[in-house]
Amino acid sequence: MERIASFCVDHTKLERGMYLSRTDGDVVTYDIRMKKPNAGDYLENGALHTIEHLFATYARNSACGKNVIYVGPMGCRTGFYLLTRGLAHVDAIRLVQDSMRFIADYTGDIPGASEVECGNYREQDLPGANREAAAMVPVLEGWTEEKLQYNT
Repeated sequence: MERIASFCVDHTKLERGMYLSRTDGDVVTYDIRMKKPNAGDYLENGALHTIEHLFATYARNSACGKNVIYVGPMGCRTGFYLLTRGLAHVDAIRLVQDSMRFIADYTGDIPGASEVECGNYREQDLPGANREAAAMVPVLEGWTEEKLQYNT
C-alpha cells in the first residue's frame, strides 16, 4: 500500500501551529497541531472530546460554516483536522483563531453532550478544553498563509 500523506511529514520536527496538510481537488485539509508530537504531552480524552464538540459547533455556525466539511481529532491526540471547501487560507486561519478564542472562553453547556446526541457523552472536560484552547491562542496569533507550510 502507498504511504498516506500525513505519515510523510517528519513528526520529529513538527511544532504546534496550523498547517496545510493536503489538497484533494477542491477539498483542503488543515492540520491544527495543538501538541508537539511524541513529546509526552497529549490532549486528554475528555478535553479532546469537548474541543471537538465546541470547535465543530462554532465552525459550522460561523460565517464560514457552509465551507466547513469536517472538524475532527487526530488519533494521536496532538490536534485536529479541519476540512474545507471554497475557503481562502486567510479565512481558514481566522476561523481557527476565532474558534480557539471561543473555546478558551466558553462557559455554557457543551453542545451535543447528551446521551441522545453523542456516543460517549459522559467523557467531557470543559476546563481542560478551555486550557488547551487558551494555550493555542498565542501560538496562532499572527499566523499567516506562509506559515501554513510544514517546515519538515
